[in-house]
Amino acid sequence: MVKLRIKKDIPDLKFILTDYYPNISAFEFTKEQSDSFDYIEKSIDARNVPSELKGLRTQFLSLHHFRPNDAKQILQNAINSSSSIAIFEAQERSVPSILAMLLSPLSVLFTTPFIRPFKIGRIVFTYLIPIVPLFVLWDGVVSSLRTYSVQEMNALVSTLDETENYDWEIGKIKSGPGVVLYLLGTIKDK
Repeated sequence: MVKLRIKKDIPDLKFILTDYYPNISAFEFTKEQSDSFDYIEKSIDARNVPSELKGLRTQFLSLHHFRPNDAKQILQNAINSSSSIAIFEAQERSVPSILAMLLSPLSVLFTTPFIRPFKIGRIVFTYLIPIVPLFVLWDGVVSSLRTYSVQEMNALVSTLDETENYDWEIGKIKSGPGVVLYLLGTIKDK
C-alpha cells in the first residue's frame, strides 16, 4: 500500500478519480494502492460535473485537449457548483518545450525495458515497429502547441461569470529543465 504524506495531516482525505473515458482497470489498480482513492465508473464530463461531486477539482495535463469554449465551460461549471479548481500543464507553447518533446522518443527507447508488467507487444511496437516512440513524439509536440499560455488562461477567466467570488492565481513555475503552467481558482473566504 502507498502511504500518502498528506493523509497524516488530513486523515479523511479522499481522491475520486473520474474521466470522460474511464479506464476502470487503471482506477482499480490505483484504488488497490491506497484506501485514499476511489473512482466513478460512469463517464464524467468536466464541462458538466454532476452536482453531487463536491470538493477541489483537478486536471493534470489535460486542459490543452479542450477548445476555448469548452475550457470556459469547465471553469464556469466549477464556479456554478461552488467548487475550487486546480489545473496543471507540464509543457508550454515554446521552442524549449517543443525541443524537449523532440527528445521524447529517446526516453521511450531507454525506459521501455523497465516498464512492468512486461508485455511483448510493447517491445514490438517500440523497437521493431516504432509506433510508440513516434506516437509519443507526435502527442508531445501537438500538446505543446495546444497548451494555453498564462495570458490565454487569464483571458479565459476574464470571460466567466461570478469570478469575484474566487481568488484566481495563474502562472508558470520552473520545474527542472521544464515548466509547469497552473490555474488555481479557490473560493474566497466569506
